Order: sequence, then C-alpha cells, then structure tokens
Amino acid sequence: MWERACSRRGQWQQISLSALLTVSLTACTVGPDFQKPEAPQIADWAKPAKSAPSQAVSEPLNERWWEVFHDPQLSALTQRAVQSNLDLQLASSRLQQSRAARQVISADRYPSTAATGSYVRKRNSGEGLNDPSGHNGDSAFNLWDAGFSASWELDFWGRVRRETEAADANLEVAENDRRGVLLTVLADTAQNYVQLRGVQNTRAVTEQNLDVARHSLKLSQLRLADGVATDLDVAEAAAQVAAIESRLPALEQRQSQLINAISLLMGEPPQALAKELSTDAAVPQSPLQVAIGLPSQLAERRPDIRQAEARLHAATANIGVAKGDFYPRITLSGNLGSQAMQLSDFGSWGSRAFGIGPQFSLPLFDGGRLRGVLQLREAQQQEAAIAYQQTVLRAWHEIDDQLTAYNASQRRRDSLAEAVRQNQIALRTAQQQYVEGVVDFVNVLTVQGALLATQEQWVESSTGVSLAMVGLYKALGGGWQSVYP
Repeated sequence: MWERACSRRGQWQQISLSALLTVSLTACTVGPDFQKPEAPQIADWAKPAKSAPSQAVSEPLNERWWEVFHDPQLSALTQRAVQSNLDLQLASSRLQQSRAARQVISADRYPSTAATGSYVRKRNSGEGLNDPSGHNGDSAFNLWDAGFSASWELDFWGRVRRETEAADANLEVAENDRRGVLLTVLADTAQNYVQLRGVQNTRAVTEQNLDVARHSLKLSQLRLADGVATDLDVAEAAAQVAAIESRLPALEQRQSQLINAISLLMGEPPQALAKELSTDAAVPQSPLQVAIGLPSQLAERRPDIRQAEARLHAATANIGVAKGDFYPRITLSGNLGSQAMQLSDFGSWGSRAFGIGPQFSLPLFDGGRLRGVLQLREAQQQEAAIAYQQTVLRAWHEIDDQLTAYNASQRRRDSLAEAVRQNQIALRTAQQQYVEGVVDFVNVLTVQGALLATQEQWVESSTGVSLAMVGLYKALGGGWQSVYP
C-alpha cells in the first residue's frame, strides 16, 4: 500500500512538473508589442538644379562614395582610418559590452545549475535543539555532502522575454552607434583631405601671383632707372610683393593643422603624414552625376534613424518588463545528491537525498514603486517615439540643406571661373598699357589684387563643391554598409 501511494505521488509530481513546463513555454507576454514606425517621406527628392553641371539623381547610392572622386590617396586614407581610428575602436568596445550585457540578460531564460560539495567535522551542543541524527553533544562526527542543484524561473508572463527583447534592441543601438562613428570618420577624413588640397592650391595661386608681383616690381625699377617711373611706383610695387608674401605663413599653418587632423583620424602622432601629404595635388572633383538613392531607403541607411528606432524598440520592451513585475514570480528549484557521516557510506543508495518543488513571490504592497516604474517606462517610450520623429525630420532637413549647398557651390564656382578669366585679360591689358605709358602703376596693382582675390575665391569655391558633396553623402547615410553591414 505504501509503495502504491509513493508511486501515485511520483506520478502526480511528474504531471505537475510537466504542466509547469508546458505553461512556461506557452505563456503570454505582457506589455505592448513593438510596431516599426512609419518614416515620413519627402517630395522633390532629387529635383534638377539650375545651371549646375553635376546633378543629383535618384539612383542606387554608391556605398563606397569616396571612390567617386577617383583619388587613390583619398581611398587609401579612408581604408587606413577604418583600420586604425581610435574612435572606431572605442565604439567597437561599447558594442562588445552590449553583446556581453545581452548574454547576461538572456541567460535568465534558461535553468541555472551548480555542483555542490562539503565536508565538515562538527559537534552539536548538548544544550541546544535535538539533532535528528542523535548526535546531541556526546561526541564529534563527520558529515560528507555532495550533489547538484538547479533552479529555473518559469517565465509565465514574458518578463524575461521582454528583458531579452530590450537587450537585443540595445545591442542594435550599439551597432548603429559604431556605424555612425564610422560614417563620421569617413566624412571627416574626406573633408580634411579636400580642405588640405584646397589650401595647397590656394598657396600655389598665391605663389604664382607673388611671381607676377615681383615681375611688376622689377619692371617698375627698370622704368625708374630709365626715368619714366617714379619712386612711388616702386614703393607701391614693393608693398604689393610684401602683402602677397604675408599670406603664405597662414596657409602653411593651415596645411600643417589639416595634416595633423588627418593623422589623428589615422591614429598617428602629429606630423606623421607630413612627408606623405605635403606634396601638392589637385582638389578632388565631383562626378557629373551624384547618385543619392531613393527616399524610401533613408531610414535603412542613416545610422541615427536606425539607432532612434532601436531605442524606441527597447523602450517599448521595457514597458513589458515593468508590467511583468506586477505578476507572481514562480521558480522551480531542486537538488540531488548524497549525504553520509561515514566516507564508506558516501555515494551508497541509502545516502541519496533530493528535493524539488516550486516557489513563488507576489508583490502585495510596495508604496507605489511598481506603478511609478511603469509610468516611468511609458513616459520613456513616449520620449523615444518623439525622438524618432525628430531624428527623421532632422535628416530630411540635412539632406535638403546639403543638396542646396551642393548646387549653389557649383554655380558660385562657375561664376568665379569666368571672373578669373576676365581678370587675367584685364591684368595683361593693364601691364601693356603701363609699359606704353597710357595708365599709371596704380591701375596695374588694382587689377593684380583683383585677380589674386578672385583666384583664391575660385579655389575656395572649387573646394566647397567637393566638401558639399561629402556632406551630402554623410547626410544620406552612405559608407558604413561596406564595412559594418
């Protein structure tokens, strides 16, 4: 009869355990499910620019956009930046931390097990509670104990699943943080390189004008010796030479600063790239067509939009975690092992010991803490939703501003190119008329100063076109796909 009762009790335990596991695996998940927000669209995505030689077209975005400049040195620098930039290494470290945090949180979904073991020689108090073993202070005895223990929180309400979901979303935040850092590093490398070439071209223009000014000074000195010029002409010509020479130190300083900026992006010490980058080269030019992709692809390209979406996802999942705290926590725990007072008996059938059963805890009164946490999580989700909308709207504004800047910089460059051509004609005419005695030297100096100013402005505008194109590609979110897909 006793054996039959034990058998029935064992069957009921197995049935109860099976029922608990089944309910745990098929339980509900509290809290709202995340719905991917709709990204607003923009009209006139790639409207043709007036009188702009390079047009933006709605064609697939070149993920390696720096290669459209066809500058091998720029392509090599971007590759080195990807490999060596310290900001990228920091972002990668943060990503590793997020992966580890996700692993820690997701471990709560599974049972935890541990092996235990102990040996103790003890003597109970003769004046204390009776020991069931019969050792009540008469003598010391040994106690050997070893076994396994396990526990598992049965996720009936989906609280742990929501925690894991939030951890997955936070991991996506870290991944897009690294992508955003990469996008910034690529853009900064290209912009500093373009500015460096622009400064070098400006210095070359200044040196050319310095040669012209020195020639004018020599001419005025010869005319003074012939008695057809005055000391004023020579002084004005010498002042023009000195004024042009004064521009060179600032340009050399700016070149050194830009080389240092590029060196920092490469993770190199100051002036590490001076020998490599000090040789003059042309400013990288934009292609005739700039592919900017489709409006519907923007939310998938821009890391900041993807990051804002992931933050909204995490905030939504955290509401489920907060709601799950209102429900009972049920933990199934058990142990199996052997316990004996004699080492020779340890591990025998008679020394076996086990225990298994559920435990639960239900919050009854906490002063409103759980309600406050839930309200906090709901407010954080609302904030994340607004932040997502703001991020998307800011992205559209950045793109529109960069498109406008790109088109305007091209028109300015072309107008200045014509101004340079006309000033060159005017300078040749003024020099010839001065030699013929038709005009005085002031006219030559005026035209020469105008030519230098327009040439420098043209170099600046040509640099500005390439900088605007880099800014446009950064605003479009292109560049990380080929490195961190």
